[in-house]
Amino acid sequence: MIGIRRAVKGDLETIVEFNFRLAEESEGVTLDRDRLRSGVANALGDVRRAFYLIAESGGSPVGQLMVTYEWSDWRDGEFWWLQSVYVHPEFRRQGVLKALYAKVLQMATEQSVCGVRLYVEHENDVAKAAYRSFGLSPAIFEMFEHDFVIDRGEGGHPR
Repeated sequence: MIGIRRAVKGDLETIVEFNFRLAEESEGVTLDRDRLRSGVANALGDVRRAFYLIAESGGSPVGQLMVTYEWSDWRDGEFWWLQSVYVHPEFRRQGVLKALYAKVLQMATEQSVCGVRLYVEHENDVAKAAYRSFGLSPAIFEMFEHDFVIDRGEGGHPR
């Protein structure tokens, strides 16, 4: 059975490890662990930035996702963005992602969120199929970015 709970500060190292693996698997990127740890700690320490959900099996973390926020003036409401979605390889295709997403939908409904969004790598057909199976559909928008490299003397990837 998969349990879902909100992450706490004690989940820091688990989230860092899961995010590190996620970047390597999905983008072939090796993140700077110190910068990543600082970013996760900042998110865990300020619910206005984000919150994480942790999926557990047998009391051990097996998956995660992070929710960040976007205000929509057109809808007079808040969108939740799903990010840092990761399921440990041994637990994939066992309902972990489905349980995480169901919890997000429950919480979003309770909090009158106007929608849930996420982005996925163009070539990640497995993830796209999973998201479609949950009722998500491709948005009409393309994503553009201007990624600023923030040099804090730590090196590594700017994300």
